[in-house]
Amino acid sequence: MATQLFEDIIFGPIRSRRLGISLGVNLLPTHGKVCSFDCIYCECGYNSERRGDKRLHTRSEVREALQHRLSTMKEAGEGLDVITFAGNGEPTLNPEFEQIISDTIELRNLYYPNVKISVLSNATRLKDDSVFRGLMLVDNNILKLDSAIDETFKLLNAPNISSYTVEEHIEGLKRFKGDFILQTMFVRGTHNGVELDNTTPEEVNAWLEVVKELNPKSIMIYTIDRDTPEKDLQKISPEEMREIARKAEALGYTVSVSC
Repeated sequence: MATQLFEDIIFGPIRSRRLGISLGVNLLPTHGKVCSFDCIYCECGYNSERRGDKRLHTRSEVREALQHRLSTMKEAGEGLDVITFAGNGEPTLNPEFEQIISDTIELRNLYYPNVKISVLSNATRLKDDSVFRGLMLVDNNILKLDSAIDETFKLLNAPNISSYTVEEHIEGLKRFKGDFILQTMFVRGTHNGVELDNTTPEEVNAWLEVVKELNPKSIMIYTIDRDTPEKDLQKISPEEMREIARKAEALGYTVSVSC
């Protein structure tokens, strides 16, 4: 299967490897991709391949679509574990992100009061106070750090702003004072002729040092599960993933593994 976009504002529900029965919310274009990273493993493809419609969904459009889906699901007696903001790029790039989160909490409380709200974010916009406030409102603010080493960070995540460093990224994560879930993709392969592997002892040890510094409330680690724009990437074995998890667990963290 080739990389693909989410073609609706609301998608699913799907069974997420990490979150359970998840109803997705896409605040980004339905026929294009908008992201501050250009990750070589992104299931939506490279930014340059997805230059279609760039119009972001408005607050009113999202509220209407979400209310319709939740009310329909409730009437049908469908189960739901989580409402997840993900989609075609970085959800916090939507300028109405904070207001949309507030609307979602209101609708969640009306239709599925026990359901969690999650945001999958690459954590590039944490200096924006509105984004920070919006993320602090949700149950699970799941924030990305794929490597603590700048060279690997830039190779894996390819920030749109070339001067953006992993040190700057980590400083943004510190703003949460541990009140977030850390998410890390582990992968190896070759990109543009350069070998990469963020599972080496050097990489994992550097990552663990940052984990201790950030002190997240829990950790999610995963490896590739779908087609990726860079074709020369390899899935990490379950045994290796569990070994990385054990090292973080030895520091006192709860770690979920998807592989």
